[in-house]
Amino acid sequence: MDKKNKTANRAVDVSSASRPEELAHYPVIRHQPIHWGEMDAFNHLNNVVYYRYAESARIAYLQTLGMFDGSMVTVLAQSSCQYLRPVVYPDTLLLGVRCQRLGTTSIVIEYSYYSASQQALVATAEAVVVRLESDGKTKLPWTTEERKRLLALETAVGHTPKF
Repeated sequence: MDKKNKTANRAVDVSSASRPEELAHYPVIRHQPIHWGEMDAFNHLNNVVYYRYAESARIAYLQTLGMFDGSMVTVLAQSSCQYLRPVVYPDTLLLGVRCQRLGTTSIVIEYSYYSASQQALVATAEAVVVRLESDGKTKLPWTTEERKRLLALETAVGHTPKF
């Protein structure tokens, strides 16, 4: 992958000065360019693509927290998306990602999709992820240290998730 593609799809850290007000309280922002091939027959972004973007944003969020060390597996238990406005090519979405609620072995992740072209939120979404031991069978509780890291990341942008 060339340098241009690496930076175009990266997650933006908490200190990003160019963040829209609608994403001010999201600690991780992922820049996602819209590709022509992601359009559907009605000339707008296909609904399935929103879920792909959410998956990439979720992974960026968990990587920011240092939670991909091989000691666990995450399983998507539930996912939903609310489409507010159609998105068309060309555009770039900014996906805000944050923790809505942290359970004992699960996390509810909240997403806001912001269109750079429209200067507006175009979709919101939510996902429930369950954390398992590396065997993929036994639920794995979040550690005290992981909870502290998550809270520090979230409070840095003025957001406090439910616990």
